[in-house]
Amino acid sequence: MTTPLPVFGRCPVQGGAYDLVDPQVHSNGRPHEIWRAMRAMRPVSWHPVSPDLGFWQVTKHDDVALVLRDYATFTSERGTMIDLLGTDDPAGGSQLAVTDPPRHGVMRAPLQQALTLKAVEHRQHVIQEQVESLLRPLQDGGVFDFADAMLGLPMAVTGVLMGLPTADWKRLTRLTTVCIAPDDPEYRHPRGREHTLKAAHRELFAYFQDIVKERERNLGDDLISVLLRTEFDGRRMSTGEIVSNCYSMLLGANVTTPHAPSFALVELLGTERLDDWAAHPELVKSGVEEALRWASPITYFMRYATKDTEIRGVPIASGDAVVAWIASANRDEEAFDNPFVFDIRRKPNRHIAFGAGPHHCVGHMVARVTLRLLFTELFSRFRDLAPAGRAERLQSNFVSGYKHLPITARLKER
Repeated sequence: MTTPLPVFGRCPVQGGAYDLVDPQVHSNGRPHEIWRAMRAMRPVSWHPVSPDLGFWQVTKHDDVALVLRDYATFTSERGTMIDLLGTDDPAGGSQLAVTDPPRHGVMRAPLQQALTLKAVEHRQHVIQEQVESLLRPLQDGGVFDFADAMLGLPMAVTGVLMGLPTADWKRLTRLTTVCIAPDDPEYRHPRGREHTLKAAHRELFAYFQDIVKERERNLGDDLISVLLRTEFDGRRMSTGEIVSNCYSMLLGANVTTPHAPSFALVELLGTERLDDWAAHPELVKSGVEEALRWASPITYFMRYATKDTEIRGVPIASGDAVVAWIASANRDEEAFDNPFVFDIRRKPNRHIAFGAGPHHCVGHMVARVTLRLLFTELFSRFRDLAPAGRAERLQSNFVSGYKHLPITARLKER
């Protein structure tokens, strides 16, 4: 059991104490109640972490989008996660996720070209095969851990796109989950949180160093080969930069895609709304977008103010950290009608589950196509989906997700 961080803030809800840095508030508490009250009473506020360290937090949809889009005022290069608060990210300026334009655009362009809708649809049969393989055990009629299977979904797709050996996928799925949930008892090393993170990072970076060296000798059309060919500042990326971006790319895929399906089933299992969705395959696109909004798998991104500025009249000093709560933005009453209702027919749907601005997830189209194929396969082949045990949340303040969701289903007659 980790020692909780000191609680200095006060939630507007009945003056109660809260600590949105604490992973248990997100996995076992009710963060949406806190965010809802903050949006109404204090949409921009200071969240202390210690007497001399903290961050500004924004909770409204338009403010969150502004912070993520305005890279000139809110930089990503000093770090994007609360874990690094107080220290600068060593990958700043060389890893896509922590690099601002114009360099960011140069680094991103080749990957974006490789992940266009046309390019992804060209590989749709590969994604379909992976989806069918993951859902195949569900047809046996026994208890199937849907959330655990979904944790392997993005790896099955990204592993193919990156050209990673199938035998390594399970190991890489676990390592990336460890990186975003080092406080979760199921993933935390007995020696503690810091050791958990260091060990996972060390193993992942060593793994990709070996892969990059091998790929240098055998260039192909996979995403790692794309990075190897990428040039910026008049040079090719160094091995260290490629390894860092491989890590970032894999982490981004593995922490976003798996949780929307689990959130959707937790909300809809045993209701007529699930049957409604299954009966209307034409709603797969809007349903997937609603699942993404509902789950908001990436809970937040952090930025740093590059100059004195203000949001909603609240002054923010140059150098201050600003946390943009994406999960709060996606339930903002001013941006969505009935935001606390899962509506598979929701249009328009202005969710920002993939971020906003220049750092909008480069693999969003892969994720969308994968999720559409997943729900199409699930609804076309199975019926009578039902819970078969207690759903368990992943303990993390960065990723909102489930690690276990036991269900049963029956195979439809063809």
